[in-house]
Formats: sequence, structure tokens, C-alpha cells
Amino acid sequence: MATKKGLLQRLDEGVVIGDGGFVFALEKRGYVMAGPWTPEAVLENPNAVVGLHREFLRAGSDVMQAFTFYASDDKLNNRGNKSGKKHTCAAINKAACDLARQVANEGDALVAGGLSETPTYLSGLGKKAVQAEFERQVEVFVNNKVDFLIAEYFEYIEEMEWAIEVCLKSGLPVVASMCIGPEGDLAGVSAGECGVRMAQAGAHCVGINCHFDPFVTLRGLKIMKEAIEAKGMKVHYIAQPLAFHTPDTKKQGFIDLPEFPFGLEPRICTRWDMHRYAREAYDLGVRYIGGCCGFEAYHVRAMAEELAEERGKKPEASEKHIPWGGGLKMHTKPWVRARANREYWENLNPASGRPMSASVSTPDQWNVIAGDEAMKQGVLETTQEELASLRIRAKDQLGAHKTTSVTG
Repeated sequence: MATKKGLLQRLDEGVVIGDGGFVFALEKRGYVMAGPWTPEAVLENPNAVVGLHREFLRAGSDVMQAFTFYASDDKLNNRGNKSGKKHTCAAINKAACDLARQVANEGDALVAGGLSETPTYLSGLGKKAVQAEFERQVEVFVNNKVDFLIAEYFEYIEEMEWAIEVCLKSGLPVVASMCIGPEGDLAGVSAGECGVRMAQAGAHCVGINCHFDPFVTLRGLKIMKEAIEAKGMKVHYIAQPLAFHTPDTKKQGFIDLPEFPFGLEPRICTRWDMHRYAREAYDLGVRYIGGCCGFEAYHVRAMAEELAEERGKKPEASEKHIPWGGGLKMHTKPWVRARANREYWENLNPASGRPMSASVSTPDQWNVIAGDEAMKQGVLETTQEELASLRIRAKDQLGAHKTTSVTG
């Protein structure tokens, strides 16, 4: 087998299409538990994980990101989760690497090992303890010869810097991607400073993933890019947003929405939204363009088709798809055949189908961040008394929002 080009060479020469959101896709398919969102499916239902990898590969993904989201020891044993004791962090991460490599070798894709924020950080246990969690994961990734590392889904730049430091010791290319928007991280650090600090920490590619829709994400990335360039630094950029529209979210993104996580379907981006996203990301200078929660294979195909000229190829899945509704020319209904053109789909304003549905939501804004007593994590399952206290707090917060909206 010919040697594949590495990540940094691909980013230097063109554009890399990422994959989609595994935890949401596999939760909907019945293989992931909403709440802990941990990836034990790589051991319990490996065929489901392989199948999703193959869908993304066929759709045009250049990266098979190992399904290792939240697979640190502390998260696997957090708040009643028994996955860590049943399977272990090392076993889950190794299985995820094996499955990703199996599918990557069916095409020209690279394998990425990913790590994310930890309950240890949220509990204020310090740098040494947090980095120990990262080190156990990175060791597995190195032993399984992944092509590069992704430190993603970090809400605090401090923890991200700690993760980058560990990842760089591997000698592999490092991608750093925070789940923040234009307002910056949860500790009040601006998006621009977060970008600069990721670059200064040594990450080769920096950006944003999750929490916000493609267009909010790109606004945040624009701020990062301008700040980094103002410092005279040069890095590559990554965007892996949600596939849900989030114009009404605040600093913590879609987790604050009352629809999270089981009522988000009315917000799903169309494939045409993804054409626009891919083009705007490319024009901004982003060269690693992928997706996170809510992204399905057809979203990835839309991005790959939009950038087919830049990539010099179309995805395999385009065999059954003509962009901009071209296949509708064969439809039996004449009014549907009339929709076989770009102008129609590019200008469509989709209806929700829900009479009197709200156009936006009132996000929760509890202002609870790392260091708050409510953020401390532990192995015990959340009690009924704790849930009752949280429900009371939620009602109080809702009342405060209503009062604020009425008075000013």
C-alpha cells in the first residue's frame, strides 16, 4: 500500500474534509447513552461504529476520527457510569483505534485519536491530575499508530493548554479545537486570546468544534484568525460545528437550549446549509472542514460536493446524488421536477411544520463554571435529592429570565 500523505501535508496542499458527530448519531441509533455520552459502543457494538465510519468515508471524509470522545478514566466512572470498570479506558481507546484504522484503510483516510475535557478539571483537582488522564489516552493512541491527535471539546483554554502540552510529547501533529463561540471560553477569555494561546502552546491546527451552528462557529473562528495573524503566527484552522441552527444560544451553546438533547430536530441544518458552510469556511481560510453533533453522512457529502473542484474529486456517495436537486428531473410529479435547480434550493426557507412554533428559545443561563460546588464530579450516581434541588434551581432560573425579559 502506498504511503498516505499526512495531515499537515494535506492541509498545506488543499482541504481536508472531516467526519461527523458520532455520539449523537449513535445515540439516535440506540448504541450510546445520552447523559454520559461515552463510547463503549466500540466494544459492545463495533459493527455499528464501523458502519458509521463507512458512511462518512463514502460521503467524502478524509479523516476517520477514532470514537474516543469522553473516553478518559474519570469520565467513564463519573456519576454512576460503570463503563470504566466494565471495559477500561485503555480497552475502549484501543478498540476505537482499531475500528477507525480498519475503515481508513478502505480508502485514503487518516486516523485521528481524540481526547476531550475531563471531570477532573471541572472538579478543580489541578494540572498534574488532569494531564494524567490525557497521558493514559495518548499512550494508547501512540501505541496504535494514529496519524495525528485532536484535542477537542474544551470549554476552558487553561485545560486545552494542558492537553496540547501532553499531545505534543507524542511527536504527532496536534489539532486543538475548543467548543466556544464568538464570546470566548467559560472563564471569560476572549475567542481571539483562546486562538492565540492554542497557537502559542504549539498546536499545528486550531479552531472550534461543537456547541454552535456552522455560521456562529465561523464568526468565532474569524475572531481567532484575526488575533493569531495580528501576532504574526501561522497555523492551520479547523471548524467542526453542530448541524443544528443556534442563533439564540449564549456562551455555553446548545447545551443551554431547552431542546437539548432530545428536541433539536427542528433545528437541523439542510444539505444546502452545508454547501454554504463549506464555501464560507474555505473562503475564510479554514482547510480542515468537518462536523460534530448532528452531522450525518449527507451533510458531509454536501461539503465534499461543494469543494469538489478544490479537492479534485467527488465523494463515492455522489454516485447516487446530483447536486442541487438534479435527480429530481426524473420525478413523476411536474411540480417536483420544477425544483431541479440550484436557485430553488438555495433560496428555500424551510418550514418547521409545527403550528405556532417558536422561532427561538430562551437559553438556560445558570452561570455555573469550573470551581462551583455544583460542577464537582464523582463516581456516585446523582441522587433523587440532588435532582429535586436542581429542578428547584431550574425553576428559579426560569423565573429570573422571565422577570428580566419583562423589566428590560
